[in-house]
Amino acid sequence: MGLERILCGVLKFTSRQLLCRNAWMSASTTSGSSPLTISGLHSGKLFNTGRQLQARRSLSTSAQPSKDVTLFEHDRTHFFRLLSVFCGGQFVFWTYLAQFAYTGLRDTGAEKAKQSTKPPTTTGLAGMWSFEMNLGSNAWRYGFTLGCLAIGGGIVGLGAVFCRRSVFKVILHEGGKMVTVWTQSPLGPGHGRRITVPLSQVACHAHRQESTSFIPLRVKGHKFYFLLDKEGAMKNARLFDVTVGAYRPI
Repeated sequence: MGLERILCGVLKFTSRQLLCRNAWMSASTTSGSSPLTISGLHSGKLFNTGRQLQARRSLSTSAQPSKDVTLFEHDRTHFFRLLSVFCGGQFVFWTYLAQFAYTGLRDTGAEKAKQSTKPPTTTGLAGMWSFEMNLGSNAWRYGFTLGCLAIGGGIVGLGAVFCRRSVFKVILHEGGKMVTVWTQSPLGPGHGRRITVPLSQVACHAHRQESTSFIPLRVKGHKFYFLLDKEGAMKNARLFDVTVGAYRPI
């Protein structure tokens, strides 16, 4: 009797397993995919979603550093010292030329009546282009003097603007909310102009890989662009692209 009960229990258990296996095979045939495939797809989706969330978290964390980070640095003190010497020399030269024009040119109009026997001074050109020139008249003297001063002042002004718009260092402060733009100076590193503004007021209107020589950086409240030399050291290119180097309508 005991052996018969054991055999009956084994037969019942085997029949249940066969029924479950047949039902599982029929369900997989009807749906067109096996449970292993479905579970693999679900696990792949979960894995990809997890990687995307991890990438987003790492990106948001990297965009908000726990300490000040130098994004860009380029010291061109030697070049701007030479530029200052050149601009200063040009200003001295054109100022001297203006002083010579103001004091050296004399009006010859009053002497024409006394020297009427002499031929008038002309341009030396024939035909309709032949006309008398009095370089000492007030119009020529004042015009030449102002022109020389304007050229000298323009050269100095362009040099000063280029120096104040060339960037020495860009710093992203702790938390990623504030940015400091440090300009070049002929006096050496650390003597340039510092501009600290929120990150939302800084934008690049051209990607750093698209620019050939300079990266134009726009700061709200300033008319001209700040220039980042491509020869400079990009300390953290990825962080620069997602913070300072990103385009924002300002």
